Amino acid sequence: MICGPTAAGKTWAATECARHAEVSVISADSRQLYRGFDVGTAKPTAAERLAAPHHGIDVLDPVERASAAWWADCADAWIREVIAEGRTPIVVGGTGLYLRALFGELFAEPPMDPDARAALARELAPLPVEELRRRVLSLDPPRAHLGRTQLLRAIEVATLTGRRVSDLHREHRTPARWRARYLVADPGPALASFIQVRTGRMFAAGWDEEVRTLMATVPEDAPAWNASGYGAVRAMVRGELTMEQAMERVIVETRQYAKRQRTWFRHQLGGAEVVRMDVQQASAGDALRAWFAEGGEARA
Repeated sequence: MICGPTAAGKTWAATECARHAEVSVISADSRQLYRGFDVGTAKPTAAERLAAPHHGIDVLDPVERASAAWWADCADAWIREVIAEGRTPIVVGGTGLYLRALFGELFAEPPMDPDARAALARELAPLPVEELRRRVLSLDPPRAHLGRTQLLRAIEVATLTGRRVSDLHREHRTPARWRARYLVADPGPALASFIQVRTGRMFAAGWDEEVRTLMATVPEDAPAWNASGYGAVRAMVRGELTMEQAMERVIVETRQYAKRQRTWFRHQLGGAEVVRMDVQQASAGDALRAWFAEGGEARA
C-alpha cells in the first residue's frame, strides 16, 4: 500500500515500482473513480498507466455514488485477479475510509431510502463546509473534524437512520479482508509548495475547460463535484472568481485536505507495518525498491 497526503508523490512511487517488477495498481482515490473528472483529480498520465495496469480509475459516471464498502468489494476482486495473473498488487491512494474498508474494519451501512437520500443531497450541496461542520457537531460530534465528504455522510446517516456513524463504526464492524505493508509518502514541509506548483499545472492544463465541458452535462448535485477544488473552478467558470482567486482557493482547500489526511495516517496506521518516506528525494528510488523487495507475496 502506497498512501499519504495529496501531491506527495504516490503515483511516481507506484510507477517507479512498476519499472522493476510486474505490478498492477489498485487506485484508492475516491475521485479518480469518476469519468471525465481528469485534470482536477490528478489522474495518472497515459505514460504512467502504460507502466502498469490500473484498476479503479474511470469506473463510475459522475452521478453515481461510491461507498467505501462498495469500493472494498471491487478492490478485493481486483487484487485477487492481479494475483491470479502472477503480478503484485499495489494499492495507491489517500482516501482513508477506503483503506479502512479493505485493510481494517468497516461498519455495515444501514439501508436508506434512495429518494430521501437524493433530496437531502440536493439540500446539502450548496452549504459551505463550516455549516456542515456545525450540523455534525450536534448530530455526531466525533466526526465534526472531518472533511466535506465525511461530514455529508455523517449528516445523511444520522438524519435518515437516526443512528450515528461513529456508533455504527463501534458496534457493527466487519473483519479486515487483507493485511498490508504501508509506505506513507510525505515530503514534510515541502508539501505546501508542491501543492502550489501542482495547482498551477492543473490550471495550465485546462482545468477550467474541463469543468466548463462537464457543467454542460453533469448535474450540479452529482457526487463527483465534491472533489477538492472543483467548487472554486466552477465559480471561476461562472464568472464569480478570477483565475487568481480560484487558484488561491484551490491551494488553501488542498492544503487543508492534506492536513486532514496526515492526521488520519498518523492515528490510523499506528500498529501497522509502516515505512515513511520522502519520495521526492534523490535517493528515494533505491529506498523505494528496497521497501518493495521486502514485501514478498500478498497476504490474505
